[in-house]
Amino acid sequence: MHTSDPLPRECGSIVLRRLNAADLGAFQAYRHDALLGLYQGWSAMSDADASAFLAEMGGARLFEPGTWCQIGIAESGSDELIGDIGICLDAEGIEAEIGFTLRRPSQGRGLAGVAVGEAIRLIFERTAARRVLGISDARNAASLRLMERIGMRCIESRRTVFRGEACVERVFELLRG
Repeated sequence: MHTSDPLPRECGSIVLRRLNAADLGAFQAYRHDALLGLYQGWSAMSDADASAFLAEMGGARLFEPGTWCQIGIAESGSDELIGDIGICLDAEGIEAEIGFTLRRPSQGRGLAGVAVGEAIRLIFERTAARRVLGISDARNAASLRLMERIGMRCIESRRTVFRGEACVERVFELLRG
């Protein structure tokens, strides 16, 4: 395993990078999009809370067992934040979970698939994780298609309650190859 920070990491038309204070406007724009947040585990927050979160994530250790870390998805040329990816390595370091958000104007161009695929490669390069999980509400068709497109397979469907509403979650995995 490596100890140096692997970010930023360029991949075609996107860059995976650390979140920072300059991202506040872009971050808040998509995190306050109610339609985008419909199936997300996060909720909109105040500018003060978002600033503190961006500062915390900008300096957070990646792949700290048992802790979520968010990294930014930015456009290559402009470095404009267009989304983020959450990564959590389990306490034993053998499994990771990934979650992703991409602002609506950037959707439909394959950018999220590139970003999530690259984040998974990063997990396998930098940790001993044997698999990466992605969990999505079954109604979030775009998220389900993205996980299938990058090679994840559905291993479980489970009934749960999300934000007070009964739903079905689909659990996808990608095994270390």
